[in-house]
Amino acid sequence: QAQLAESGGASVQAGGSLRLSCAATSGMYCMAWFRQVPGKERDGLATIDRNGQTMYADSVKGRFAISLDYAQNTMYLQMNSLKLEDTAMYYCAAVRFGSRCRSLLGSSFRYWGQGTQVTVSS
Repeated sequence: QAQLAESGGASVQAGGSLRLSCAATSGMYCMAWFRQVPGKERDGLATIDRNGQTMYADSVKGRFAISLDYAQNTMYLQMNSLKLEDTAMYYCAAVRFGSRCRSLLGSSFRYWGQGTQVTVSS
């Protein structure tokens, strides 16, 4: 059973930057970042496949960057120009096999991390 572990969450001021990491115990075909605020739906933010192809939600395009160190089975999310509304629990997700990595739906991913909290303050 593969496992994912996020790290890097913190409290940061608006306009600041933060980098999240997600370490997987084995190689994955497609990985993604999601976030969720209590009482709201989980939102898909970005995906990346093992070839480095990426996809972003409009809400974070231009501010967030997803990357993957495939040799280390570690995915990153560089978050810049953080806003108050970026405050959420951030989760990484992954699927080991597949042919397309173009979905931001949670149901497309089998493995999930426990989450790391990002709090943006003014």
